[in-house]
Amino acid sequence: MVTASSISFGANTTFTSSPIPKTKPLFIPHSLKFTTGNGRAAVTFQRAVSVIPKATSADSRATKEPTATFHGLCYVVGDNIDTDQIIPAEYLTLVPSNPDEYEKLGSYALIGLPATYTTRFIDENETKTKYKIIIAGGNFGCGSSREHAPVALGAAGCSAVVAESYARIFFRNSVATGEIYPLDSEARLCEECSTGDVVTIEIAESRLINHTTGKEYKLKPIGDLGPVIDAGGIFAYARKTGMIASRN
Repeated sequence: MVTASSISFGANTTFTSSPIPKTKPLFIPHSLKFTTGNGRAAVTFQRAVSVIPKATSADSRATKEPTATFHGLCYVVGDNIDTDQIIPAEYLTLVPSNPDEYEKLGSYALIGLPATYTTRFIDENETKTKYKIIIAGGNFGCGSSREHAPVALGAAGCSAVVAESYARIFFRNSVATGEIYPLDSEARLCEECSTGDVVTIEIAESRLINHTTGKEYKLKPIGDLGPVIDAGGIFAYARKTGMIASRN
């Protein structure tokens, strides 16, 4: 439990915090400034941040490192792949919560890539990709803030993207939706791998193995975000850990 002492502001005014269960998100001030005068007191919050507490031991999945392993063909793209290339705006009318439209959305993933990409991410007349892993250069997912981008990749059957860097909104949307793992590489893997290479990603060990070339590469750890993605996104994780009520 988290508690705070009572604070008296004069003869008749007292502020007392109530206990807060550690399974709930906390809204904690970054700094406080107390001022007094004329028998009154004021509290000024200079800045505040939202803090999600560590999960309790009862939530074993949330306290463990993610253990997912992905294996399959990789699809390689370059720098600055934006959200219009991932899923063009004309398909944003599709509603991912509708199973049929979710599948249809996935069938259009990466359809906006320029003609220089002669290999299609999804074969013609197919709805799923044979490429389980995308390997990208820098600034992957730049452009708009549409959540449809990571959702389309996940709906297409992609499990992870390994990029040199990400647009931060795409990275956040990937975690929030739980559709794909957005993994950072320590090397420029888009120049080390080719479309069609057979690769394995071991999340717990933060490494990528290219079985076609026989090379291994270190990835940056996904850390505390792993259990959120593994749970299926931020709302599924919040329900699992008791932060919000579970659906009946």
